[in-house]
Amino acid sequence: MEDQWQKEKEFEVLLQTHRAIVFKIVNTYCWQPEDRADLAQEIATQLWRAWPRYDSSRAFTTWMYRIALNVAISFVRREVQRRKVSVPLDEDLHDTAAVVSLADPGFEDRVGDLQHFIERQSPLDRALLLLYLEDKSQREIAEILGLTQTNVSTKIGRLKQRIRSEI
Repeated sequence: MEDQWQKEKEFEVLLQTHRAIVFKIVNTYCWQPEDRADLAQEIATQLWRAWPRYDSSRAFTTWMYRIALNVAISFVRREVQRRKVSVPLDEDLHDTAAVVSLADPGFEDRVGDLQHFIERQSPLDRALLLLYLEDKSQREIAEILGLTQTNVSTKIGRLKQRIRSEI
């Protein structure tokens, strides 16, 4: 019983410590506050269900990203099918504005253009862009998304090219 309590406490501390990952994913995949709340709850539930299978020899954040992104992608697919609409980003919720240089009046427009580009992408490409913008290595991205490093490199290269041509 003591061991179970300790495992629950460890999970709670890790989830609290890395909750920003959940918020970033939720804000990338959902627009409506109620959808964000539902997705955050679903991610937490799936993380808890998967917790007994977590391999502590691997990075917790990698494991967490992988589960959270899979849940988010499934959620979006389910919601898009249900609503038959896209799920755009909520520009107010992204912390990219924290890096805005007041001396660059076009910065906000470029950030908006990038966010609109991201919202038009498939759930997998959104995940790739989110992880890339989080400065994750190609190895980490591959591990989180279950892709090969070569596939990640190719997809990121193509996304960068599309960003250059569309923005």
